[in-house]
Amino acid sequence: MQQRSRTTFCLLAAAVAVAMAASPIMAGQRAPLRAVTQPASTAQDGRVDRLIVRYRSGTALRADKTRAAAAVRNAATRSGLAATDARYVRSTATGADVVKLSRPLDRASAAALMRTLRADPNIAHVEPDVRMTHTGAAFAKAPVAARAGATPNLTPNDPYFGQYQWHLHHATGGIRAPSAWNSATGEGVVVAVIDTGIVQHDDIDANVLEGYDFITDAFVSRRETDERVPGAHDYGDWNDDPNQCPVSPSSFHGTHTAGTVAELTNNGLGMAGVAHNAKVLPVRVLGRCGGYMSDIADALVWASGGEVAGVPANENPAEVINMSLGGSGACTAGSEFQTAVDAAVANGSTVVVAAGNYNTNLSQFTPASCAGVIAVGATRITGGKSSFSNYGALVDLSAPGGDSVDGNPNGYVWQNINDSETSPENGQQNYGGMAGTSMSAPHVAGVVAMLQSVAQAPLTPAEVETLLKNTARAFPVNIPSGTPMGVGILDAEAALAGLVPPCQGPDCEPDATPIVNRSPVPGLMGNAGDEQLYSLDVPAGATNLNFLTYGGSGDVTVVVSFNKEPTATEYDLRSSRPGNNETIRIAAPKIGTYYIKLIGVAKFANVTLEARHN
Repeated sequence: MQQRSRTTFCLLAAAVAVAMAASPIMAGQRAPLRAVTQPASTAQDGRVDRLIVRYRSGTALRADKTRAAAAVRNAATRSGLAATDARYVRSTATGADVVKLSRPLDRASAAALMRTLRADPNIAHVEPDVRMTHTGAAFAKAPVAARAGATPNLTPNDPYFGQYQWHLHHATGGIRAPSAWNSATGEGVVVAVIDTGIVQHDDIDANVLEGYDFITDAFVSRRETDERVPGAHDYGDWNDDPNQCPVSPSSFHGTHTAGTVAELTNNGLGMAGVAHNAKVLPVRVLGRCGGYMSDIADALVWASGGEVAGVPANENPAEVINMSLGGSGACTAGSEFQTAVDAAVANGSTVVVAAGNYNTNLSQFTPASCAGVIAVGATRITGGKSSFSNYGALVDLSAPGGDSVDGNPNGYVWQNINDSETSPENGQQNYGGMAGTSMSAPHVAGVVAMLQSVAQAPLTPAEVETLLKNTARAFPVNIPSGTPMGVGILDAEAALAGLVPPCQGPDCEPDATPIVNRSPVPGLMGNAGDEQLYSLDVPAGATNLNFLTYGGSGDVTVVVSFNKEPTATEYDLRSSRPGNNETIRIAAPKIGTYYIKLIGVAKFANVTLEARHN
């Protein structure tokens, strides 16, 4: 693997996709989007240039920052590390001190220094202040013009929703968001997204609060000073100097994850978000070549409503915090991350963390292995494990993260993005796809926001975790015992049903997955006797409506009814040819909702459903 000059964590997007078009797209139009897989970033070589040191209560070192740095210098001398100086940088929100070394130490030298420090009776804990970096970049071309919004309904009019956002509505791999929107949309809830910050985008701006930039290194932040500042503008995390870290374009990862949480929905523009009436609090901790753990831990405390020296109080404490980042190393008691998580949970914030993208046990990754977080693995459109996803007993549940083997668009999670490879000012707003556990976590954070928005009293983080795990749906494919991925796949509808009783009576709409005109729904599968229900909203003036199924193996029957759910014996129209090539034609369709049900005559797989009208 390529060696780097610093120990790092990795922002958890394994692959990306590109939105491309020859000319600008106006609202309601579609551009061809194509996927481009990017290699995951390599691990760094373990070199350390900063330490986080926590002193025992009551010691002189804890109160005297000059003596604290001197203690590290003395430990370096005792460890045989000549010419290694240290200076005090700042104190963290958890009560530890950040100390910068005068030169980076290799893995062995850093370990020797920390052993010496741990032997000091004044010191309670010491660890490297490691840095995080991104693992991919997103690109998009063709800005999209905004349109006035409308009241959300079961089938949003966002033009990319049906074809691209399988992760929200697909019967097998999605989270069943549309039916959950009947109960909640996250209104009144704040979701903190601790990430690369955010850039302007018409499809989310109205849901974004002013956040804060917690990066304390001007090289990383691309700002003029090391000071923290209001706002969370993403200046871009590209790097063109291989001596600093691997060369890479900007990711605008925070904008993408924020879109999954709360992209505007049913506004005739782009795509949809899970909790599209929630507010996003962006908190910037990652920039060029990453970001330090100590900054991320402070951001976590602040986002939950805790105090951080030198930073104004957070006027919008977050009920849920999304962290699509992490790196190697177990999260242990007394560590900076665990202490920060404990503080956030004590403040009432549910902390959602991506499991990681190394296809290994997450027990050795932090903060996913911290006690008190909801650790989220990644699944594909098939409902199976994404090839890159970490696994293990500490994974709580899984959510859509994509996998490039499933092709475009089904291999990616799609949201808003900026198309620049450098500064956002050099690009334009658009939409793109990424794959990773980074994408899985904000699906969970969005559902938590939906739950909190309708709960009679705020749910505790423990209550939220229990509810999500109790209502997760079973994996539709076998998950090997050696790679456990939690209790199942996030189910937004079932989770909301745990708080809001399901609709009953003649005025209730059937529980159907919405489809969009001329947007095929591929990959449908089931057993003999299985039923899958879909809905299509037909506008005024539509003609020549056709419902089609085709491809794959097995045998299905299709039944259709207007404004009600069809059954195997009660329906308006039916097609039951041998195999999967079924067609139902309606020359003059009515204005309203048609319900389409696939019934398995025999086991079927890889069947495509499509509705077409003029």
